[in-house]
This record gives sequence, C-alpha cells and structure tokens, in this order.
Amino acid sequence: MTMIGDDLQQVKNRIANACVTVGRDPAGVRLLAVSKTFGPEAVREAHAAGQQAFGENYVQEGLDKIEALADLRSSLEWHCIGPLQSNKTRPVAEHFDWVHSIDRLKIAERLSAQRPAHLPPLFVCLQVNVDGGANKSGVTPGEALELARAVAALPKLKLRGLMAIPEPAPDFASQRDLFLRARAVFDAIRDAGIELDTLSLGMSADLEAAIGAGSTMVRVGTAIFGGRARKPA
Repeated sequence: MTMIGDDLQQVKNRIANACVTVGRDPAGVRLLAVSKTFGPEAVREAHAAGQQAFGENYVQEGLDKIEALADLRSSLEWHCIGPLQSNKTRPVAEHFDWVHSIDRLKIAERLSAQRPAHLPPLFVCLQVNVDGGANKSGVTPGEALELARAVAALPKLKLRGLMAIPEPAPDFASQRDLFLRARAVFDAIRDAGIELDTLSLGMSADLEAAIGAGSTMVRVGTAIFGGRARKPA
C-alpha cells in the first residue's frame, strides 16, 4: 500500500475507534479527504486506496483537478468547502457535487440558478459560526433556521446539513463543547421540520471530539496527505 493509502487507513481506524468509544456505528461517519494544495496524483493515489470524496478550498484549484481527473469523474465526489464569492458560483454549480460553505442566501440563489438542468441537485450545507470569531465565515446560530428554510425551498439544491470550523481548542472537552454548539443548531433546524442528515464537523486534530458530538462527516487533510507544502496564488 502507498504512503497515502497507509495514512488513509490510519484515519479510518481513528474514526472507527472514536465511534466505538461513544457507541456509534462507524458507518455513520463519512471521511472527506481535503486535497487542497496537493496535486491530482495525490487524489488519484487516495482514490486507488478506496477514497471517493474530496474537499477543495480554492475553486480554481479544484476545477483544475476535476479536469485533470476527468477519467475518474464518475467515481469521485467533489466538495467545495472554502468561502465562496458571488463571482465563483457558476463554475462551482457546474462542476462540484457538494458545497459546505453557504452562509448567505444570495450565494445559494446563484448556485440554484446556475446548476445545469442535466445534473442532479447540488448538495449543500450551511456554514455556522459557532464561536463568534469575527474573521470566520458562517451564519450565526440565531440566523441559521431562517437561512435553512430559504435554502431548502430553492430548486436544484438539496440542503443536507451544517458545517462548522470552530477556533482550535486546547483539549478534548473544549473541542467537544464547541462542536456541541453546532449539533444544537442542527437539532433545532430538524426539530423545526427541515430534513437534514449531514453534520460536517472535525478535522485532523479534533475528529474524535467531533464524532463525540455527533459529526457525520469529518474533513481530513493533513493526516492523509501530510503538511501543506504551498498555498496557491
């Protein structure tokens, strides 16, 4: 097995162990491999080791990889997980399968209008700012239900759930407390009658705490691909 394949298996083992610890079925947590700053060959290597879902923070970098890996398109699932500006919605609507970072209605409306008719609905998550960080993207917890109702009503989109990226916390308990804030928003939206199935929480350093709080999708880059070698211009 390749180095990426070995690291991928180690992450899967961490997910399984974290689920067992809190009495959850490991099948209930999906792994999203965050491939930003790593080239198409790294994605190809991870795919050969069994990984299908990949997350990209930068739209153009993601588009370049989607094109370079066109031969694998039917077996890859591409997630846009970075902040999305209005002028970047069209290529995302045309080429990605998921968007995790919806934080205002305008972006969702553009994605809905620009999603090609021949493609299935674009799966989307609302990004929620659970710790009030001024520099963080995301709708506030108090505004999330209103936005969820509006996004859920749009054609060509399918609202799947919530995503959050809290500030790093020093220990497991603090990490879990932050993730539980996102879980509370998720539960409140579901209690209001909106069908959600995805809670996108946790990364390489804190996936155990996220799973403890109910995450159904963890976004892992460093633990699979290694440290970031560069940031695209």
